[in-house]
Order: sequence, then structure tokens, then C-alpha cells
Amino acid sequence: MRVLVVEDFEVLARSVGTGLRREGMAVDVVLDGTAALERLAVTRYDVVVLDRDLPGVHGDEICRRLARGRCETRVLMLTASDTVADRVDGLGLGADDYLPKPFAFAELVARVRALARRAVPPLPPTLACGDIALDPARRAASRAGRRLELSPKEFALLECLLAAPGLVISAEELLERVWDEAADPFSSAVKHTVHRLRAKLGDPPVIETVREGGYRIGPA
Repeated sequence: MRVLVVEDFEVLARSVGTGLRREGMAVDVVLDGTAALERLAVTRYDVVVLDRDLPGVHGDEICRRLARGRCETRVLMLTASDTVADRVDGLGLGADDYLPKPFAFAELVARVRALARRAVPPLPPTLACGDIALDPARRAASRAGRRLELSPKEFALLECLLAAPGLVISAEELLERVWDEAADPFSSAVKHTVHRLRAKLGDPPVIETVREGGYRIGPA
């Protein structure tokens, strides 16, 4: 899952970014509306966590532009105001959800995951292929009833593959969806993570390497 955090209070922005990464998400962080529009122009995000009162381009305008473009990116709007009128106003701009500050981080995570599940086409709450099952909300994965102890990157990579069973996903797309802007596009991070994930999934192998294509998952 790729998330953009747009928040001008740097301490909060970095804290949210770090916390979401620990939940296995690929997260980019920007501190103003102008930088947010630049990122949105070149990167496809599943969810934007958007502060309303931003310097540069206001959060309301960013929300309007996403809505006008019929973008599949979901918007979770943050604001220091908790009045009903402000919530209605924010949703009327095109936001998909609204969370007043201060907020509990667990609630933020739950709302981000809920919005990501509303992507087109919608994904089921639990992903499965053969005897492999993955529950993103509970951060749990298993094979044949055996719980898998996966790192955040391994979990996120498996989630990407299970979201498109039988389809080939390129290493470049996996790097974009599982890592973030700090990832080196020439690194072998995807290859090494797939290797570790295969070892943890065990036999029979289910992740196939497609030459000059990428990777896909399917029943053995």
C-alpha cells in the first residue's frame, strides 16, 4: 500500500510516516500543498492523509483537484477543528473520510486501511490463494493454518501478490508499492525480499519468477 502524508507540522508528519511504515505501508511525507501536488502528479497513491490547513496550496484545493480528476486515490482529511459543519464541508470537497486532531494512531491506521480496501476494484478483507491467507487489518498471514512470521516488507510484498493472484507484477511495480521514494530503483531489494518470503512460505513453492516479467503467485 502506498500512502502520501501531507502535514505541515513536521514532528507530527514524520511520526505518522514512521508509524505507518511500521504497519508495512510504503509512505512518502511532504510538508506543504505544493509538494503534495508534485508527488501526486508522478506517483499513484492508494491513500492521501491530508491536513486541511496547509501552506502553499490549501488542503481543500488538493482535495478538489483529486475529486475533479476522478482519481482512485482515497483522501483522509485531517483538521484541528471538530465541528459538524467542518466535517460536512470537508466531505463535501471530495474527502473520503475525516479525522479531527488530536487522534489515536490506531484509529488513523484503521481508517487508512479501510480506505485502501475501497480501491477499484475493491479487495476482500482477507486475501487468499490456495492454502495461503492474509488479513491486512490484523497483520496476520498463514499457510495451511501455520502462522507466518513476516517482516513488514515481506508482509507487504505478499499482500501485493495476493491482491492480484495469477497476474505478473514487475519488480519495478513492487518496488513502488512496497517501498517508498527513498528506495534505490537499481537495488536488489525486491529480489532479496522475495527470496526470504519464499523460504518462510515453505514448500510447495507458490511464488513464480517470470523471466523479464516479474513475479506472480498461484496455487502449486
